Amino acid sequence: MDRLDAMAMLVKVTETGSLSAAGRALQVPLATLSRRVADLEAQLGTRLLLRTTRKLTLTDAGHAYVAAARRILELVDAAEQEAAGEYTAPKGELVVTAPVLFGRLHVLPIVADFLAAFPQIDIRLVLADRNVDLLDDHVDMAVRIGRLPDSAMVATQVGLLRTLACASPALLAAQGVPQLPEDLARLPCIAVDTPMPAPSWRFRDPLTGAARDVAVRPRLTVTNPQAAADAAVRGVGFVRLLHYQVADALRSGALQPVLEACEPAPAPVHLVHAARGQMPLKMRRFLDAAAPRLRQVLAQIAAGAPA
Repeated sequence: MDRLDAMAMLVKVTETGSLSAAGRALQVPLATLSRRVADLEAQLGTRLLLRTTRKLTLTDAGHAYVAAARRILELVDAAEQEAAGEYTAPKGELVVTAPVLFGRLHVLPIVADFLAAFPQIDIRLVLADRNVDLLDDHVDMAVRIGRLPDSAMVATQVGLLRTLACASPALLAAQGVPQLPEDLARLPCIAVDTPMPAPSWRFRDPLTGAARDVAVRPRLTVTNPQAAADAAVRGVGFVRLLHYQVADALRSGALQPVLEACEPAPAPVHLVHAARGQMPLKMRRFLDAAAPRLRQVLAQIAAGAPA
């Protein structure tokens, strides 16, 4: 039995929560996966997994063994990268993730220039409006917009993004310009349907800095920010989006910001990667290339200049 292979299978089972899901992720037949885990338990002389009809849970011995297996597999991975020269020369595959629109507009041009400068590096760019798990999905670096939770990740801040409420000039002429966030409760609005939709829009009291949540009843709900911005340009309703999502419409005058004094605090933008003892050169070179470019892009967006 290949001990490392069995360790990797067991770790994947714990990450996915079931043998069948792990088998799909690893593209290994369920029978093979189950047999490898059973062989590992037999070799160790202890039960690692408790199997029920509904779920799998780790025994106490299983928890300790999986934690050790993760460390061993990480060391092996690092050793393989070093042997392949990834710590001495910038080469290999780099996996980068970013929000869909931000990635298409602002990360893809950086990636294209980076690939031209480093012919021995390949990049897989994962564009998703969900926070991809860097460890579980084997992602090297992520663009994150918003406050970061406390974690073991290393974050490099590259700028800030405002959250703006805005509307078309025609809608403002017909409905009037809201003076207070609460005015939006009686005005037509456009919402973006997200995995965790918020029933209200958050603003900030300009005098006290306290949060002010306004419940809105959308006339239109769409599934992505760009469609929401397009609908706002057509006068369907007021919209509340990140600055980069409406930057072109604001520059052209197709949309106008409202309630700027009540905007929430700007959202930080970071480049995030997992903590490592030594960073592979492909990641160091990408971080060195991407961070200043993104700082420039975000500064241009904040200034209202073409990014």
